[in-house]
Amino acid sequence: MNCKSEIGNGACGIYIHVPFCVKKCAYCDFYSVTGLDKIPLYVNAVQQEVERAEPLPLRADSIYFGGGTPSLLESSQVSRLMDAIYLKFDIAAQTEITIEVNPGTVFSEKLSEYRKAGVNRLSIGVQSFRDASLSFLSRVHSADQAVQCVEMARSAGFDNIGLDLIYGLPGQTVRQWQGDLQAAVDLRPEHLSCYMLTYEPRTRLTIDLKKGRLKALPEGAVGVLYDVTVGYLAERGLLQYEVSNFSTATSTRSRHNQKYWIHAPYIGLGPAAHSFIRGRRTWNVRSVDGYLRQIKTGESPVEGVERLDRQQLMMETIYLRLRCVDGIDITAFENWFGADFETLFAPLLNEYISAEYLEIANNRCRLTRRGMLFADSIASRFIDLI
Repeated sequence: MNCKSEIGNGACGIYIHVPFCVKKCAYCDFYSVTGLDKIPLYVNAVQQEVERAEPLPLRADSIYFGGGTPSLLESSQVSRLMDAIYLKFDIAAQTEITIEVNPGTVFSEKLSEYRKAGVNRLSIGVQSFRDASLSFLSRVHSADQAVQCVEMARSAGFDNIGLDLIYGLPGQTVRQWQGDLQAAVDLRPEHLSCYMLTYEPRTRLTIDLKKGRLKALPEGAVGVLYDVTVGYLAERGLLQYEVSNFSTATSTRSRHNQKYWIHAPYIGLGPAAHSFIRGRRTWNVRSVDGYLRQIKTGESPVEGVERLDRQQLMMETIYLRLRCVDGIDITAFENWFGADFETLFAPLLNEYISAEYLEIANNRCRLTRRGMLFADSIASRFIDLI
């Protein structure tokens, strides 16, 4: 694979941020609001943003409705935005079209309507199959509703379903986490995302942590849960392809999310959405009201612009690709950045290979299963050498 296809090229992605939630989850720091009355105005505004957008540099083969809670949108609103996207951009015939779903916001008919509207992949935010954990995380659905949501999705014709789970909750045991994993596996998803609970600034969980209302699970215990996750899922046919992501096959990996990890071009639509095209990253205003105002007055909703230089692209490539099981294509890296990979990182390569955190094989540098647990800290040390 040459550097053009490995870093910064490939088909485009289209992301639509839907910043509305019935209730703000205690752990979430994504931009969202709980007032739903402005959804119709928001849909109108996103349609206008699409119509005013510059052409994409390449054909798009993924469309992703993320949030927030995209499943608060009616199927007619999803269809309307998809119609605008298909009219404006060059869209591939076999495009992956994903919508994130909260089990507490959908019913059988709505899922069927999404399928008829062209959505062909669901990402269902289950988070846990234990009601106590769901309550702790402030989710609006029950464990039974999560199971029913997957069953309804299958009945609606969806054959590409991903589930999200969160682990590392205060006091969580291996047995409890294995129960969540088994409940997920029993539903036979094509994709599973297992995220470590993180305490993001200004979230309710972080406030509670600082005030001593809860005690975070020790780092070592979280590491055990991570190791359990990888082994447990591998034995059941869900193979890891990124630190937090598992799939039944290469074809069921999240096509859209992989674009972020290889610097493929993508456009983000809606409040707080990010775009990355030709080395230039932009982001929209992080406010529903501000976004609506900018669109109404004919102004661009873009709030910030950053052009990534060689050093920044190299740093991001290291950080993102080390999180992936495929690792870094050394030849592609060297062609793209004009640097000798093994010379640049020699001290760390020797250290981490000896510690069995890293391996170089088939011209790829990748973290071992053991090293994946420390992906962020290892990547940080590589970045320090750039």
